[in-house]
Amino acid sequence: MSAWPAAGLEAAGGEERGQEASKSQGREKKKQPKCPHSRRKHECVTCGGASFCEHSQRRSRCRSCGGASICDHGRERSKCRACGGASFCEHNRQRSMQGLRGDRQRNKCKTCGGASFCEHGRERSKCKTCGASICDHGRERSKCKTCGGASICEHDRQRSQCRACGGASICEHDRQRSQCVACGGTSICAHSKRRSRCKTCRGAPRLSPTQDSSES
Repeated sequence: MSAWPAAGLEAAGGEERGQEASKSQGREKKKQPKCPHSRRKHECVTCGGASFCEHSQRRSRCRSCGGASICDHGRERSKCRACGGASFCEHNRQRSMQGLRGDRQRNKCKTCGGASFCEHGRERSKCKTCGASICDHGRERSKCKTCGGASICEHDRQRSQCRACGGASICEHDRQRSQCVACGGTSICAHSKRRSRCKTCRGAPRLSPTQDSSES
């Protein structure tokens, strides 16, 4: 009997053992112990995870560190109209948005047939006819002070816009983030004025992302 078949079987057996070893290594990596805060160690702010910078922000999204996700306009690259961010559709509207809890909200463009809009042409969750998030007072349930909505803080303001609570809409300069010139807020035009109060921008048509970037 020739030695070739035996050699072939040994080679096949070696490949199988190698595949099993790589699979077991992969399982071991997945079963890595979590930190005392029940998070992956590199993703835990309290433990000083490698994913976070000295400013306690995601390294890639930190403006001070010049994170890779931050564009030249000081915004997240995907959410910047001037850079043609992927979050915006061809009609210059926000395609989708990352929620505070990591969930993705649906398409918000009526022209694209966004799933966020109902048959009445309104945002589905905010439609008084269709919306489950509308309370008995005709308001969004989370923003209703009478119902004690989750968006209302202990100071009886919207949590995101409350300075005392350090709301997400308040920037480090103690201004509304969208209206802050230093932060490059979305309400600030190329002339460093509020877009609604700028005579030059009010008289001109809204530029597409490509036109805006080419002029700037």
